[in-house]
Amino acid sequence: MNNKIIGIVLVVVGVALALWGYNIYDSATSQVTRVVSGDTPIEAWGGMVGGVIALLIGISKLK
Repeated sequence: MNNKIIGIVLVVVGVALALWGYNIYDSATSQVTRVVSGDTPIEAWGGMVGGVIALLIGISKLK
């Protein structure tokens, strides 16, 4: 039962992190930065990658 609760929390946190990272990636400031310098903010990558990792670990705990 404890693993299921941890899995559900990780899935929810993973989805929230991934959405937060995508919002940063898609923001107007980030778009201007990508046009000017070609760089993507590290917060965007961290949120999206961290969210996917947390989501996958959460799904594996639910099985």
